[in-house]
Amino acid sequence: MARIDVVMPQMGESITEGTMSRWIKKVGDAVKRDEPIFEISTDKVDAEIPAPHAGVLAEVIVTEGQTVPVGTVVARIETEAGAAVAAPAPSPAAAPSPPPPANAPPPSSTPPSPVAPAPRPAAPPVAPTPAADESAEDRLRRKSTPLVRKMVEDHNLDLGAIPGSGSAGRVTKQDVLSYLEAAPAARAEPVTPAPAAPVPGVPSLPPGAPVAAWAGDRVEPWSRIRKLTADHMVLSRRVSAHVNSLIEIDFTHVAGVRQRGKASFAERGVNLTFLAFIVKAIADNLRKHPIVNAAVSGDNTIYRGDINVGIAVALDWGLIVPVIRHADELSLIGVARAVQDLADRARTKRLTPDDVQKGTFTITNPGGFGSYVGTPIINQPQVAILAVGAIEKRPAVITMPDGSDAIGVRTKGMFCMAYDHRVVDGADADKFLADVRRTLHAFPEDNA
Repeated sequence: MARIDVVMPQMGESITEGTMSRWIKKVGDAVKRDEPIFEISTDKVDAEIPAPHAGVLAEVIVTEGQTVPVGTVVARIETEAGAAVAAPAPSPAAAPSPPPPANAPPPSSTPPSPVAPAPRPAAPPVAPTPAADESAEDRLRRKSTPLVRKMVEDHNLDLGAIPGSGSAGRVTKQDVLSYLEAAPAARAEPVTPAPAAPVPGVPSLPPGAPVAAWAGDRVEPWSRIRKLTADHMVLSRRVSAHVNSLIEIDFTHVAGVRQRGKASFAERGVNLTFLAFIVKAIADNLRKHPIVNAAVSGDNTIYRGDINVGIAVALDWGLIVPVIRHADELSLIGVARAVQDLADRARTKRLTPDDVQKGTFTITNPGGFGSYVGTPIINQPQVAILAVGAIEKRPAVITMPDGSDAIGVRTKGMFCMAYDHRVVDGADADKFLADVRRTLHAFPEDNA
């Protein structure tokens, strides 16, 4: 028999650690190659991790709830003797790494090596220690991930005052969230920004008075994704000057194009939905309205060169926004296929961190649940988000060929776009929405 190490995978270039959310298999269970055996959470996504080899789960090393660096051995699978398997290097617990040479470079933003943390040798390697002349940026890169640095900056916090629970005392996202939830007296005083500069973010409000659970109540702690969503939503409301514009869209023409094309799309394995038409219309018009496809950085506006449309997907365990990259370069069937693929992989926890990054505009679809319209919160650092209301048949005034008016049945829906009034003026938003409506009202039959 042989034992194969199962390690914490690296789910993206900037991801340096993962949290063991759930063990799908238990010790003693038989596993097949590529069969999901555990589920992890990172700062970006939740994902099910497949077994690297068939066998029996012989040992679980990292328990549920633990956060460990990428490359840490989390379990071992016992396989048949003589199986041709390339096992990872042994963990430090079995063979501690020798200390690096005296001229080794100091730790930097390079992701940690694929081994579990181990006690440091008595004579640590020579490396510069935090000194008075060390810049804040150096300290941030040395002790945190890009997401943590962004959270610290947005909340105007002092990273050095936050206790770190990660490898070598590195501050994790959960450390920042816990710090924000602590009593105000336990926090360091925020740095006051220069009066002339816009405030990119302020510390979260201190928690209110504890709410007592009554007899018969059920108390459920927030999941990791719920905490992350809550933090981002509160932050967005505080950072951006939210304004909403609403516009009614007549989908009667699109409904006809969809009905005539559904069978052809289905033959190619694609479900043609109204959302595909909306994404296509949005993507085709963002290039003409670059301010809606922008981001804010301090007192600068970043006009994004890519058109990457995020689609909010409601899951049983929270909300996630996978992104369709270069959506303006896709045909209607390409958009429909991307929408279907991302939604399916989001619901089966097969998204990667790259799937939820670099969005430039977001669409959320509360109308799928019957809502007439919604007023969404901007997905930072973007400047606009569109909520799509229910698309249904409604009575409407129709102008007849002779110029007279009549009441008829039309397929209609409401759009509500929330935008950051710091950079997007009402005229900018309304012109963009008018162009999107014009595109949908005259959507070409051959745009597949």
